[in-house]
Amino acid sequence: MRSGGGQKSAYIALKNCGGAEQRTDLPVSASGWIRIVVPVKVTGNQCTISINSDANAGNWINVDDLTFTSGTSGTSIKGADISSLAKSEAKGGVYRNSSGTAGDALAVLKSSGMNYARLKVWVNPADGYNNKARVLATAKRVKAQGMKLLVDFHYSDFWADPGRQDKPAAWAGHSYSQLRTDVYNHTYDVLNALKAQGTTADMVQVGNEINGGMLWNEGSTSNWTQLAGLLNSGYDAVKAVNSSTTVALHLAEGGDLSGTRWWFDSARSNGVKFDVIGLSYYGYWHGTLADFQTTLDDAASRYGKPVYVAETAYPFRLDSEDAHENIIDTGAELVSGYPASVAGQTRWMNDVASIVEAVPNGRGLGIFYWEATWTAVGGNGWDPTDASSGNGWENQALFGYDDRALSSMSWFRHR
Repeated sequence: MRSGGGQKSAYIALKNCGGAEQRTDLPVSASGWIRIVVPVKVTGNQCTISINSDANAGNWINVDDLTFTSGTSGTSIKGADISSLAKSEAKGGVYRNSSGTAGDALAVLKSSGMNYARLKVWVNPADGYNNKARVLATAKRVKAQGMKLLVDFHYSDFWADPGRQDKPAAWAGHSYSQLRTDVYNHTYDVLNALKAQGTTADMVQVGNEINGGMLWNEGSTSNWTQLAGLLNSGYDAVKAVNSSTTVALHLAEGGDLSGTRWWFDSARSNGVKFDVIGLSYYGYWHGTLADFQTTLDDAASRYGKPVYVAETAYPFRLDSEDAHENIIDTGAELVSGYPASVAGQTRWMNDVASIVEAVPNGRGLGIFYWEATWTAVGGNGWDPTDASSGNGWENQALFGYDDRALSSMSWFRHR
């Protein structure tokens, strides 16, 4: 289907199938076709599909190629990054359920359907958070909620992303050979400590948004042989601790088909070992939903690996709660058809989840929301070297400015 958006409602309904009628909203995609999958249990050998559009003048929807296919669908990962939580709580952050009762943010998220937590780990950050000790402490809470755990290694003391992959200060001046040992030892040390306390990692990212490589300059994509060696050091360390832990490689720009192909083609030709592919996809930066589906489906089929969304998010409002300007704070920055509202945030997440669910051959694992608990709390800003730095992301958290859980958490229960 494809749609210009703007309708009062637009959905596919499945009825007379043997159970209650099911409705699934149709995504907004004016620039390209999107394939969606809707599972239904059919009894009595019949089911009625209806396409419904309550539209205003000028609205449009195209639907084609409706098919019934036997089998199952659904996603196993309904996750969120909660790396900011420990520091937020230490600085006075409060989290409430939808009724306003204060409690454990993880318990609130779990009750809404979250089943997987993502935690970043820095080597020696200036503020003492997101390091080994903090990850160990939060991991205990994650596992106590019955959730699985993804550990996201940045191999830095600071944020690592496509624009910045700084070596930790403790590794500065190390040779390439020593850096390979550093990666192995650091990865093994953190994961073995998690295992020793009974909170073994279920998935590990060897690097964070490593489009340009990691541990620059030695691990830049300008030297794939060396980058491959560093990545394989991380992989080997993960498997040495626990052979069943899944190893992921994570890129940003989830709508960039050619860039994703180039990177993973290079990784494959250089013998890089990995189990799954993670992509960050922010619709206001990384292309259309159709672009994203094309890239995700291609990655799954081209490399024969499961895929997941390592990061995505959407604003529920545009104004700031603190003095720091929000990353997304104007209507012009939004994705067309998705307003900055709780309803818009909910729809965005459900539509992205539908695309992941529709990856062929059941290779779409699920989604991690970024960053569910990063509300505006003094002292818990973006810069670990500056206690006065603010947060540009509180309008994309899953808790509102009144600290209450937003109803958009309902996306965790997306099939």
